[in-house]
Amino acid sequence: MPLQERNAKVVWEGSLRDGSGTLNVASGAFPEQRVTFSARTEQPEGMTSPEELLAGAHAICYAMVLSNMLSQDGKVPKRLEVSAVCTLDRVDGALKITHMALSVVGDVPDIDEAAFKAVAQEGEKKCPVSNAIRGNVEVSVDARLA
Repeated sequence: MPLQERNAKVVWEGSLRDGSGTLNVASGAFPEQRVTFSARTEQPEGMTSPEELLAGAHAICYAMVLSNMLSQDGKVPKRLEVSAVCTLDRVDGALKITHMALSVVGDVPDIDEAAFKAVAQEGEKKCPVSNAIRGNVEVSVDARLA
């Protein structure tokens, strides 16, 4: 039996280029979101995209993993600021997510820069979202102390 299952639902109407959809998450964590192909591949105009949602999921997951790893080593972070940039490109004429760039700035007592960078790299390998995309999407980590 799984630990947890999360649910999202999209209703799409119309063609890819002229249509639009709505995204709802079962938790109610955020209001219904409108999505369009042009908002995905051009300017977002206040709408989200699969890439933005994946970047958010990855940043959250990675922050949790890194916080846990540091804490288990007795170096509880005061603050971890994680950003993720998900790159969408055309490869062989098709859309493909090609790269996820994680960046973390940490305020962590009693750790030096080299040790923090090492834990940050190891954290990426233990992150469930990283592991879900590994082998298909390049993931990079840039880590530094505040």
